[in-house]
Amino acid sequence: MTAQEADAEAARARGKVTITEIARQAGVSVPTVSRVVNGRSDVSPRTRARVEDLLRRHGYRKRPAAPGTRAALLDLVFNDLDSPWAVEIIRGVEEVAHAAGVGTVVSAIHGRTGDAREWLRNLRARASDGVILVTSALEPVLHEELRILGVPLVVVDPAGSPALDVPTVGAANWAGGMAATEHLLSLGHRRIGLIAGPPRLLCSRARFDGYRAALEGAGLAVDDSLVVPGDFRPESGFTGCIALLDLPEPPTALFAASDQMALGAIEALRQRGLRVPQDMSVVGFDDLPEVRWSAPPLTTVRQPLADMGKLAVRTVLRMTREEQPDSRRVELGTELVIRSSTARASGR
Repeated sequence: MTAQEADAEAARARGKVTITEIARQAGVSVPTVSRVVNGRSDVSPRTRARVEDLLRRHGYRKRPAAPGTRAALLDLVFNDLDSPWAVEIIRGVEEVAHAAGVGTVVSAIHGRTGDAREWLRNLRARASDGVILVTSALEPVLHEELRILGVPLVVVDPAGSPALDVPTVGAANWAGGMAATEHLLSLGHRRIGLIAGPPRLLCSRARFDGYRAALEGAGLAVDDSLVVPGDFRPESGFTGCIALLDLPEPPTALFAASDQMALGAIEALRQRGLRVPQDMSVVGFDDLPEVRWSAPPLTTVRQPLADMGKLAVRTVLRMTREEQPDSRRVELGTELVIRSSTARASGR
């Protein structure tokens, strides 16, 4: 009797066997065994045969599904959900997941360890097929637990440097920051303020680096007094713009590293009795649906948020079929969208 057969015999003697044990012996993930048990087609013939052989040896019997139980689930996890930016990601994820017959569970962990652990407990209970993590970072111990469970993970817009074995989907933030700043430079602006995003986020640092590269390309050094911190929310755009307006020599143009901060900045200018773009040009980043209706319509850098969500789903579904993604690091292109919030420098 082989060691594997002995394990199976011991499990039968105990009167129970788990999918986790089947997965361990087959050398596959728990979701893969679950797909075989549930008769899904998205498993390679060789893997299916190996798993089915083990199921027969163990005498495994599928437990009756509870009323309302749904198979085929993806977990979509945000740090926060209080942004139209998150809605765009969800829209892209839901479109592809729905077409694939896969349900989506949306969660927010708010960067708190307790929330992340509770989410992980719930993930185990519902046996999700994969996880898409958006602009967040799991503690290494939680990432290791996902690895042990065999749940495929894709990170969208990673907060920090992701593990080398985790595929990521992002946008060309550096190129977008550079395009926004070059646009303002082309209009004759030389004092260009920046309301930056949270420095812990890779996307924030990349947008700042693009801003700096454009200035240096024009022969200008970064003036630290023109760079103020923000957190991507409108309130930080408002306070950041006020800080810039209170400088002895305010900027003539402003690049806000998110659309919401740009809208906050426009409100600050309005309350100061200043006009956009006559008194200050403003550029945002994201191209959220509402900015084309702002007053004035916002010039911004479009990042393909919905497309990022779509690609993340396609990638994680490939991984559930034990296929490798074409690339571990994907950056989708950004595009400058010129509207009415920017104009030539007035010469003041």
